[in-house]
Amino acid sequence: MACELLVNIDVDDLERAVQFYGDAFGLHVGRRFGSDGAEMLGANAAIYLLLKPPGSSAAKTTAQTRNYARHWTPLHLDFVVDDVEAAVRRAQAAGATLESAITGHDWGRIALLSDPFGHGLCILQFVGRGYDEIASATPAPE
Repeated sequence: MACELLVNIDVDDLERAVQFYGDAFGLHVGRRFGSDGAEMLGANAAIYLLLKPPGSSAAKTTAQTRNYARHWTPLHLDFVVDDVEAAVRRAQAAGATLESAITGHDWGRIALLSDPFGHGLCILQFVGRGYDEIASATPAPE
């Protein structure tokens, strides 16, 4: 079964989010969904910005509510770029907060940031063979 990945990001200010993701990463609006959503194109997966008010219920199965202060979640976005320094400057100019300076690894370089809505994101620049520099071969299934 094939599947398609769509990324959805809850935000409390749709126009500010459209501006941020456009300015920071060069994305552009593909379609609008009234005043409650916008499809951002230009990455290899569409990103949907969804207007959700602060304090609104995150789901019927939890007491958690949406909070747009900086928060941690085990799921975040990685933006792969050709020039990590330039991309970090661009993201900061658009409103991102740099949370960890650029560090180098065998596979490339990475900076940790958060967007203006409290969501964590990373900017990566692969070097050499990227993640293949540290990957081990997976045995073929028997």
